[in-house]
Amino acid sequence: MSKPLTDQEKRKQISVRGLAGVENVADLKTNFNRHLHFTLVKDRNVATKRDYYFALAHTVRDHLVGRWIRTQQHYYEKDPKRVYYLSLEFYMGRTLQNTMVNLALENACDEATYQVRGDITTHLCSFFLLSYSVSSQLGLDMEELQDMEEDAGLGNGGLGRLAACFLDSMATLGLAAYGYGIRYEFGIFNQKVVNGWQVEEADDWLRYGNPWEKARPEYMRPVHFYGRVEHNPDGVKWVDTQVILALPYDTPVPGYRNNIVNTMRLWSAKAPCEFHLKDFNVGGYIQAVLDKNLAENISRVLYPNDNFFEGKELRLKQEYFVVAATLQDIIRRFKASKFDSSGALSFMLTHWTVAIQLNDTHPALAIPELMRILIDDEKLTWDTAWDITVRTCAYTNHTVLPEALERWPVDLFQNLLPRHLEIIYEVNRRHLERISALYPGDHDRLRRMSLVEEGGQKKINMAHLCIVGSHAVNGVAQIHSDIIKDTVFKDFYDVDPQKFQNKTNGITPRRWLVMCNPGLAEVIAERIGEDYIRDLSQLKSLLKFVDDDAFIRDIANVKQENKLKFAVHLEEQFKVKINPNSMFDVQVKRIHEYKRQLLNCLHIITLYNRIKKEPNKAWTPRTIMIGGKAAPGYHTAKMIIKLITAIGEVVNNDSVVGDRLKVIFLENYRVTLAEKVIPAADLSEQISTAGTEASGTGNMKFMLNGALTIGTMDGANVEMAEEAGEENLFIFGMRVKDVEALDKKGYDALEYYNRIPELKQAIDQISGGFFSPGEPDQFKDIVKMLMCHDRFKVFADYEDYIQCQEKVSALYKNTKEWTKMVIHNIAGCGKFSSDRTIGQYAREIWGMEPSLEKIAAPDDPR
Repeated sequence: MSKPLTDQEKRKQISVRGLAGVENVADLKTNFNRHLHFTLVKDRNVATKRDYYFALAHTVRDHLVGRWIRTQQHYYEKDPKRVYYLSLEFYMGRTLQNTMVNLALENACDEATYQVRGDITTHLCSFFLLSYSVSSQLGLDMEELQDMEEDAGLGNGGLGRLAACFLDSMATLGLAAYGYGIRYEFGIFNQKVVNGWQVEEADDWLRYGNPWEKARPEYMRPVHFYGRVEHNPDGVKWVDTQVILALPYDTPVPGYRNNIVNTMRLWSAKAPCEFHLKDFNVGGYIQAVLDKNLAENISRVLYPNDNFFEGKELRLKQEYFVVAATLQDIIRRFKASKFDSSGALSFMLTHWTVAIQLNDTHPALAIPELMRILIDDEKLTWDTAWDITVRTCAYTNHTVLPEALERWPVDLFQNLLPRHLEIIYEVNRRHLERISALYPGDHDRLRRMSLVEEGGQKKINMAHLCIVGSHAVNGVAQIHSDIIKDTVFKDFYDVDPQKFQNKTNGITPRRWLVMCNPGLAEVIAERIGEDYIRDLSQLKSLLKFVDDDAFIRDIANVKQENKLKFAVHLEEQFKVKINPNSMFDVQVKRIHEYKRQLLNCLHIITLYNRIKKEPNKAWTPRTIMIGGKAAPGYHTAKMIIKLITAIGEVVNNDSVVGDRLKVIFLENYRVTLAEKVIPAADLSEQISTAGTEASGTGNMKFMLNGALTIGTMDGANVEMAEEAGEENLFIFGMRVKDVEALDKKGYDALEYYNRIPELKQAIDQISGGFFSPGEPDQFKDIVKMLMCHDRFKVFADYEDYIQCQEKVSALYKNTKEWTKMVIHNIAGCGKFSSDRTIGQYAREIWGMEPSLEKIAAPDDPR
């Protein structure tokens, strides 16, 4: 196999028209040398690849800092409204290459590091009289340097990655926006697969330091827990609390080629250092220090659950910690603005200058915390404080799965946040008073709509708190927003229909096209120019090239290059050889029953059985890749991974099948691996049960990168089919109405099992130990779940899925027609830019106007 061009080599071919900007290479080279000098002189005289990475990262960061400062000056001069995006997750991935793309530094950095390789030895030796090894320089290129960077994996999946895309778009659209979250010391775990089983390893992503962050101890804030509430004639006080300090770390977030650099501020927990003298005997002192440091556990680790609520005290502490620190920061910044005056009148203007977006219910405590500050600290009346809070806050819902909705036990609240529980009770009392007046005597409705769920254990329904305490509530795809209004939150919609909106998710085309697929980005730019990168709707212009043989050939060639490159990567990293001429059939996402990796498994087994039955038939070769992490406590998800790997063991070692079918489990799926596999994929599997996936964003990434979708009418798939034409996707399976009808009738898995011979054969093979010969009962739990209590109705969609996959195989043989369908999909991607999504949030929720204005660079006259 000939080695494909590296992305660096491709970038050399990309015109400097706009996709590969040019800066002063000599200056970059000087700065790179300077940073490398400091690195080497500091503690050793041997340059490692990591030294080169840090030197380059600091060189690129230098270009950010001046723009960062000027952006804040620009905002304060305009004193615009500010939006605060509160999220417990920011799944950023790597920063270096993304920053180079957004600052148009990539070609210049390529050139600078290339030149440095040639002369740094002589230069450093003469300057410092050092004698050091330069063997690590040989063959050094940008990709090697980029691979030294750790992923910032501070998220589980879609929700955290969406937050990262939104930060990019908010900066690109010139919005005065801040992302607020937690600086987890350990992000999402690293996944190892040992004998087919997932094994979790801690993600110590900060062990070498993080060149992109800046600690800001001057803005450290106290956060209170526990204690008790005193009601006095002069007001309410929360006293005898335990205090933990929140130390902010700022990371710059550059917009695309507009010199705007916004801020992501992540809080780290620090123990205060006051010790009482009585603790200063040896044992007591040591124990006091140790106990104080337990406080820092708050920001130690990201909870690794996606779409599953875990009601642990530490998690509630994390949620309040980020909210309390952030609101202090927001109010500090608000009071420093020129709009501030003294008293209630000032705060009445808050919603004109401040917008708070709650990314799911995790930061829901912002609502009672803002009320606490306005009432207890600022001495506003309840009605005034409530009006300010509702006008300021807005809530994005991300799931309708009942197990994912946050419901906190009242006992836990009472112990940890007693004042907030009082406020929530009062919010609920007034809320139910209003509902009772609207619907006299409807006690069922009162029970359904209460913020406090009665029963065996009283719980606070955080979604209800968010709806009542916000002026806007949005779902993240049209079908999801309709489900919210029609079922999950129907009672609330009936009362306040004006609150409910849809904001279909999007992805940033900077990371998910220009950065990860420069070959495709350039082929598109050659036809329609490069302005589409900040206005993705321009992709619809590609439709006029859908019959252009040269364009069809170019699109197909880019895909084949990406496949070759990914095949090399798999061979180098995982020692797996695959056929780059096979169809790359990819399903990468968190492992969850509702995402139905099991349906994919049944297709693999069916295809395997068919090949074995007719080995001489002209089968379309496929490499089926499945990747994703299972929550550590999610037994079924871990069993699904084991099943995938077990099926792979059988299929991949069957000489009759050969390379016509291969099954690969992509270990440790994360942002960086996504950036490699998505550009190489031919087929994107988006096969959740209709009505369960709120939106999905992986589906959009595959579509933009030239993969065709096989999927159900769920989440954003529905809108993708509208934009590209349903005939250009492979749609199968039940619609939401069909699922509802089946629920009413009663889903009977046995009926499908008895009726469909190939399904029966596959299930019998799983249950009979065909894929686990040493342990025949290994997958009995999976089979029992599928046969007896499958909430997601895998068998009901099996037949249609298999038939749809036959259409996929047939079309793939016709490269030209397949590629024309790909062009229709790419041309239909315009709606799925996070720039469009954020533009709608800004205008329709935050009351702000996006701007494509470019501010002056630091070295330009102001």
